Amino acid sequence: MTEAPVEIASYDPSWPSRFVEEQAVLRRALAVWLAGPIEHVGSTAIPGLSAKPVIDIMAPVQTLEESRPAIQAATRLGYCYSPYKPDLEHWFCKPSQAYRTHHLHLVPLGSPQWLGPIAFRNYLRKHVDVAVEYEALKRRLAQQFQFDREAYTEAKHPFVERITSLAVEHGYGLQDPGK
Repeated sequence: MTEAPVEIASYDPSWPSRFVEEQAVLRRALAVWLAGPIEHVGSTAIPGLSAKPVIDIMAPVQTLEESRPAIQAATRLGYCYSPYKPDLEHWFCKPSQAYRTHHLHLVPLGSPQWLGPIAFRNYLRKHVDVAVEYEALKRRLAQQFQFDREAYTEAKHPFVERITSLAVEHGYGLQDPGK
């Protein structure tokens, strides 16, 4: 199966509403396992930021073991399960592994895997200069690793880790500074 190339699109103002639509569907289908609100994370959750046009969704669960039946519930909605970081999350993409419009992460509430993406999102929403720096990095890496999604993600990792650590240290994982 050939993966779609890594492409960075200009910010699309429909991304938040696409998240809200999917959030409603997921809330109904996963209600039994949810431990809190479903969050829009990743670059499409940062107003004005260019991104891969994939809506990243993070849904909180109590534990991965207790939420294992949610895997089947998500697959019934068209999500493809992949055992990516299975000790940290249940990870899905939609509509296929090759072409993705949505990512879904079922993550234990309050875990570092939960707090980090929220802190990173909130920090970039408040620090436009850092968001601009991140966008430039993503554009460079998308050209360099156009046909290697994993290498693209790995190359972003040092930046994401640095900003996430800073954001968590300053409490950005505990509040939403606004959308």
